[in-house]
Amino acid sequence: MTAIDVRAVDVRLQEDVLEALATVTDPELDEPITELGFVRSVTLDDDGVTVHLRLPTAFCSPNFAYLMASDAQDALRTVEHVGRVRVLLDDHHDSEKINAGLAADAGYVGTFGSEAQESLVELRNIFLGKAHTAAMERCVAAYVKRTTMDINDIHRLTLRDLPASKEKSALLRRRISIGLSMCPNSRVLVDDNGLAIAADAVPVRLRFAKSVRISMEGNAHFCRGLLATRYADGESVDATPRVTDIRTRSLQ
Repeated sequence: MTAIDVRAVDVRLQEDVLEALATVTDPELDEPITELGFVRSVTLDDDGVTVHLRLPTAFCSPNFAYLMASDAQDALRTVEHVGRVRVLLDDHHDSEKINAGLAADAGYVGTFGSEAQESLVELRNIFLGKAHTAAMERCVAAYVKRTTMDINDIHRLTLRDLPASKEKSALLRRRISIGLSMCPNSRVLVDDNGLAIAADAVPVRLRFAKSVRISMEGNAHFCRGLLATRYADGESVDATPRVTDIRTRSLQ
């Protein structure tokens, strides 16, 4: 392999690592941890990759913290040629416990023992449902604004009717995540069980969906503010993680 090819591979590995981390979302906010500023640093060395995560406060919910750290670890392990993966959570009151559990692949229950009072599967499903509800409302609102569709017709709106857009792509991803139909003739506006909404129930459903969306967006804004305040003394909290590549083997 030529020197140029080696450099291309090195750059590509950095990109693959960041792309993997970008697939990990805060379960409550439904935004990538990379965009929220939760990825503090990424270090590539001859053994693998080490990622440090940080959160807006030291007392962020331990189950959310573990979920994001574990998802980051799983995502990084899918990167080809990445080597050993280490994910460390910094500055959290349960950092030591979470980091030890991740290193040992102990799982949530193995990490927290009797403190693990709720299933992460159930927790994840709750927030996946909320993410879908918010995405659904964004799509309906954008479509109505674009077409001035009458509220009495919204219950007939199908996936086929939605034009290609970032809102539609987000909705489809979330439908997949909770196992809803991807048939183009499927109704866009559905209840929490994926069943089509009757015409007379549309206003109530949309109000609820809008409240979920606004709450998630507001919490995301609040968390960004807390993070910026917490790390205001000389540390960047923007959406670009600090990447350090100290590998030597591939450059020989």
